[in-house]
Amino acid sequence: MEVELKLEPGRQEPKVVILAGEDSPSLERLRAHLSGLSLGPITVWRGERALPVRQEEFLRFFADGKGVSAQTAEQTYPVRLRLYELEERLDTTRFVRISNSEIINLDRVTAIDLSLAGTIRMTLEGAVHAYVSRRYVKKIKDTLNLRGGDKT
Repeated sequence: MEVELKLEPGRQEPKVVILAGEDSPSLERLRAHLSGLSLGPITVWRGERALPVRQEEFLRFFADGKGVSAQTAEQTYPVRLRLYELEERLDTTRFVRISNSEIINLDRVTAIDLSLAGTIRMTLEGAVHAYVSRRYVKKIKDTLNLRGGDKT
């Protein structure tokens, strides 16, 4: 596959054009995958002040009883989006849902503990621990290629 990058000063969002001789299922998958990439910032709140934060800054997003919070290495902020809305806006190559109440940034994972029966403990930067719920264990193992000799 030939890849070309052209920079346009002032352009806000990247634009990808796929040139091909004919349509195919693999091209459709590529188009869908590229369309799903969202690179824009996520708005968090400090009081009534909205702050746009780059996606790579986040460790995780989690439901906290009062709504959804976003955690960076420095601070935890409220977010006025639901987790499913965040899933639609986050970079799908970087962020993955690990339970009904949490989404983590795979780029910020520093350790993975598979020794717990039926679950996985992930350590994020800053010694933050997140637990993969049983329902998501297979998905996470597949995502991270952790299948090995495991029969689960």
